[in-house]
Amino acid sequence: MRNIALRIRYDGSAYHGWQRQKDLPTVQQTLEEALEKICGHSVTAVGCGRTDAGVHAERYCANFRTDCAIPIDRVPLAVNTRLPGDIAVMDACEAEEGFNAIGSCLRKEYVYRILNRRIPDPFLDKRVCFYPSPLDIGQMKRAALAFEGTHDFAAVRSVGTETKTTVRTVYWCRAERKDDIITVAVCADGFLYNMVRAMVGTMVYASYGKLLPQDIPSLLETRDRRLTGPTMPPQGLYMHRVWYEGAVGEMMGRDAGNDTPCFFGENDAF
Repeated sequence: MRNIALRIRYDGSAYHGWQRQKDLPTVQQTLEEALEKICGHSVTAVGCGRTDAGVHAERYCANFRTDCAIPIDRVPLAVNTRLPGDIAVMDACEAEEGFNAIGSCLRKEYVYRILNRRIPDPFLDKRVCFYPSPLDIGQMKRAALAFEGTHDFAAVRSVGTETKTTVRTVYWCRAERKDDIITVAVCADGFLYNMVRAMVGTMVYASYGKLLPQDIPSLLETRDRRLTGPTMPPQGLYMHRVWYEGAVGEMMGRDAGNDTPCFFGENDAF
């Protein structure tokens, strides 16, 4: 039985997240149905993480097992002919027997984009968070840096999937502004439910002086969700990069220069 890993890209606007749900369209279900048509048997696709309704992925990894003999270089083309235009398989490789898209993941990076101006852009409606009030990028940068390191992030998560621990290591959290777009990039060894959206909401609060950037570590120590910022809307959030070892890691990093923010050390050691 072959273990095949896929690099996927999708616009999540029309889906209720990655994970299959009863009577609701999801990315996992749509992908599995396409894979089943080319493999000739039922398929379970294991994704590298759950994304919420309306959240996008510029780089996402999934793996599945099959005895189908289709050559690996033909897998993306074959699957894409059976997928809608808002999901695409960009690449595929043969993974090791024990590879699991979520369990083998070393770290992930999410990017959150805010259109910060008075007038919205209809072409970005479902791809950015429109925020018409002025934001102080200097304060947001300072707040972002305060999240870096190993902390208990219970104060910036929503009630959802149960986890053994709420402690995570954030390798970098950076905010930058280019023209009217504010981009926040967060890389960590794992993420809690709505963690990035709550972190960005906390940065927005810091922009208004509702809290001080230097207070963020102590706010995290309280583990009290009520003391940090709001959960930002989903449409501004993208899974941006995922890291693995071996052949899958090489595949996921291929052509990364086309979609990687250049303002932070995405190749930093961890």
